[in-house]
Amino acid sequence: MSFDEEWLAARAVADSNAAMRLNQAPGGPPGPGSPGGGAPDLALDQDQIGAIGSEAYKLHTRLQTDGKHASTASGEAAAALIREGFASGAALAKANTLWEGQVKTLVAACANISNGLNYSLSSHAKDEQQLHADFTASAIDTYLK
Repeated sequence: MSFDEEWLAARAVADSNAAMRLNQAPGGPPGPGSPGGGAPDLALDQDQIGAIGSEAYKLHTRLQTDGKHASTASGEAAAALIREGFASGAALAKANTLWEGQVKTLVAACANISNGLNYSLSSHAKDEQQLHADFTASAIDTYLK
């Protein structure tokens, strides 16, 4: 059996198992908004989201310094090897450049996660305040009539 045939067979089994798991979700009787069970299986509160955002920010901060720790030394070593005629100097310079690009990508991703979660928290808080104000105004209006 070729690799492609083996891969297709393994993938078919995995897809079948995933469909069975989706069709047989554990839980009580179905409720509104709950296709397979009673209680929702995903719940996050503001503290959990805030903690994740905080950790993403800490990782962002550390990557900015620690991710670039060996950049200068690697660049100098690559230049010295190139001056001495070693082919490994060019390879080290290329590896250093690729590493710096990857660190920048990770720093940007951590910033996106942190900023996105912070925005979600503040946006949700504003929505909650607006809903509270709308309901309060609605209740007052009912009593005034």
